[in-house]
Parts: sequence; C-alpha cells; structure tokens
Amino acid sequence: MTALPEDQPQLIAEDDRDTAVQRLQKAYTEGHISHEDLDERLHQVLTVKTHSELVSALASLPEEDAGTTSTIAAAGGRIQRRGVWRVPRTLKVESAFGRVHLDLSRAVIEHPVVDIELQLGTGRAKITVPRDAIVDLDALHTGWKDSHYKPRRHSRPGGPRIRISGAMGFGRLKIRHARR
Repeated sequence: MTALPEDQPQLIAEDDRDTAVQRLQKAYTEGHISHEDLDERLHQVLTVKTHSELVSALASLPEEDAGTTSTIAAAGGRIQRRGVWRVPRTLKVESAFGRVHLDLSRAVIEHPVVDIELQLGTGRAKITVPRDAIVDLDALHTGWKDSHYKPRRHSRPGGPRIRISGAMGFGRLKIRHARR
C-alpha cells in the first residue's frame, strides 16, 4: 500500500463531512454550543477541503463516543458473521481451534475506524471488507503462515479503516475486498 506524501494535505470525503455535521448537531442539541456557534461551524464544515481544516472546525467539542467493544469467542467450531449486522468500534475474536469468517461487505459500519483483534490458535480466518475499505495489518502477528491480502489499486476515498491486530498461531488469515 502506498502512502500519501507528507506534504500533501489529505482531502476529506463526503462521509467525513456528514459525520462532522452530525457531531455539530448533537453538540448543539446537548447544549455544548450556541446557535451562532453552530451556524458558524456548519458553514466551516460544509466549505473546508482538507482533513486538518475539518478537525479545527470540530475543536473543543466533547469527545465522541468511541463505541462498544464486543467479544466473540469459541473453543472450537465456526465463528461466522455475515449479512446485515452492526459492527462495533472494537471487535475481539477468540478461537482456539475453529474457523472464523467475518463478512463486513453488507454490515452496518458506523465508525470511521474499526479495530478487529484476533486471538486465534489453529484454523483459518477469512475477512471480507467493504469495497472502499482501507486495511491495516501492521499490528497482527502470525506464527506459521503469513496473511494473504492484496490492497485494492483503485479504491475510493472515504471508506472505513479496518485495523486488524492480535496473534494467529497455525492458521492463515485471508482478507479480500467485496466485489460490489
């Protein structure tokens, strides 16, 4: 995966802009900012071009809820999530001997970053991510076989970042992007 040059500003996606508008509206309804401040910040959010400008528009707002952490565990057998399901901010998957299949292609992903922590003994794991997702495997430690993942060449900006961490013993992790 190629990284953007450090001197090039990161442009924002419409999803990021929508999330920022929702945060401002929530801060207003909870009484954290005034009506005038809301108008000013909404104008700023709707006209900015880069991520750093968006961050400055959201400065001094209360921290957003990081979401929940869910754990799926099984000693053996199969762990499977597919279809339409709500992905938590942090998902821990623990399996000693089974297979794991997580399909995020039709899942409801409400967070810009999703952390998946794998603690797997033996067995295979397969994760299908949305077409526009960015996958980060830097914090995953594999014991026996390396992970199999080819980043998309032409992905649209604005997709969720899926960070996969943890440890795998004697299995193999295969990650693919959804076709649709």
